[in-house]
Amino acid sequence: MSAAEQRRGLWEVAHERGMTRRRFLWLLSAGGATAVMAACTGTRSPSSTPTSTAPAVEGLPWFKDPAPFIMHGTKGLESRLENMEGLITPYRLFFVRNNSVSIEVNPDDWSLSIEGDAVAAPVELSYGEVTAMESRTLEAYLECAGNHRAMFDLVNGQAAKGDQWKTGAVGNAEWTGVPLGDVLRAAGIREDAVSVLLIGMDIDSPEAGFRRVIPAEVAMDPDTLLVHGMNGETLPRDHGYPLRALVPGWVGSTSIKWLSRIVVSSEQQWARNNTTSYVLIGDDYPPEGEALGQVVTTQSIKSALALPWPAELDAGTHRIGGYAHSPAGRVAEVEWSDDSGRTWHRADLIGPQARLGWVRFELSWEASAGMYTVMTRATDVAGNTQPDQVPFNEKGYLFDQPLPHPIRVV
Repeated sequence: MSAAEQRRGLWEVAHERGMTRRRFLWLLSAGGATAVMAACTGTRSPSSTPTSTAPAVEGLPWFKDPAPFIMHGTKGLESRLENMEGLITPYRLFFVRNNSVSIEVNPDDWSLSIEGDAVAAPVELSYGEVTAMESRTLEAYLECAGNHRAMFDLVNGQAAKGDQWKTGAVGNAEWTGVPLGDVLRAAGIREDAVSVLLIGMDIDSPEAGFRRVIPAEVAMDPDTLLVHGMNGETLPRDHGYPLRALVPGWVGSTSIKWLSRIVVSSEQQWARNNTTSYVLIGDDYPPEGEALGQVVTTQSIKSALALPWPAELDAGTHRIGGYAHSPAGRVAEVEWSDDSGRTWHRADLIGPQARLGWVRFELSWEASAGMYTVMTRATDVAGNTQPDQVPFNEKGYLFDQPLPHPIRVV
């Protein structure tokens, strides 16, 4: 029996005895299986006290301080773009979207298994073995599929299901990790491989481990990483320590956190997150395969002002900033309008822009007292531009219309 199977079996026993997932992980990290079983039988070993693994803010489901964020229940921390600091989003300001509480994993008890009918030799790797492999660092933005979801209601008057994210379910970081393709080659990925299923350890999430399917060719892309570092530091716990996937350009749910299992198949694999969730469901989205609609894969081009929603400014000249990004590559142009899109002006792109990252832009606006909306729209190097209208989908994914940002000038 593998270490991962032993861990799952131990959790089943602990869960049956009424133990919470957080306490299970605390005990497992602090004292191993002995501490967990001692707690299950009503005894407590001295080493099982979960002192070093408690969350940073007691009683909340994250390790980071949620104060800088807009909270969405217990599973989401939305960044405030007006607080961003340049191109790279620091850990303390980087958004969080979980499907359970953030979990604590002891890397000594962790392993990554690669299996399936499309690998020649299933393997199980320790944390040390993964991090010893040749790594690379790339700058890339990461964005939740539901970013801008609230705009279906605020802009188009039709509310979508789910947490009502505005503009802050996105961030840009420097990620360090091992190309997933290198690991799959080590397992002997076969030429007939079709799909790769990524599975996390967050067993309180749907399917007892959040999971997404990607095509084999995406898994083999050198930009698809198994990440163990973020912004020059060890990957933080809220962002998937000890290991997460990074699939640049794809919606954030694809970049599975707390990754522990990979299944490579010669057939298309189907799971909750490509059949009923992360699917565009609506009259304009015909079903594909076993999905209820069009499966959500890559993100969409977006731009947003780095202002509160709604915003208030003093009368006068303002230099207003914002961010734009596209899954197709660099942003070539950002335009802005303060007359409902009748007239567009070119904004200034500020500083460098990585191939997979976002770009900062700024515009100068002479504002007199009154109520306004300022819109922005981005165009990328491939010629993609934000559309005038987005057909509604039930779960509010991929809203990328130009946002009429409400601003009150006093």
